[in-house]
Amino acid sequence: MNLLSKEAILSADDLPREIVSVPEWGGQVYVRTMTGTDRDAFEASLITRDSNTSSNDQRMHNVRARLVSLTLCSESGERMFQDGDIDALGRKSARALDRVFAVAQRLNGIGADEAQAAKNA
Repeated sequence: MNLLSKEAILSADDLPREIVSVPEWGGQVYVRTMTGTDRDAFEASLITRDSNTSSNDQRMHNVRARLVSLTLCSESGERMFQDGDIDALGRKSARALDRVFAVAQRLNGIGADEAQAAKNA
């Protein structure tokens, strides 16, 4: 058994990234796995809680742009877009966003089952 130290865990390169061709934008981009903090923020953005009821309402407005903003990164793995860029990113080509969104979903294990689990959280 290989027991990891705190230093080994914190220094591990555990955010793999993948190059994606986006012809609509004229080139390629890096898409990466989200950090735990980014994943929590993404899942929280899908849900609004109504204080008057116990039901959850799933928010799908700009969901592609939200996930893309959390996963597009530089060659070194740093996020390219911040939360304030989501609306502008959402105005880009749906086809281009879909290309990146599909890879971001796969890299981060986000699909119908995960979306339902977040909604029920």
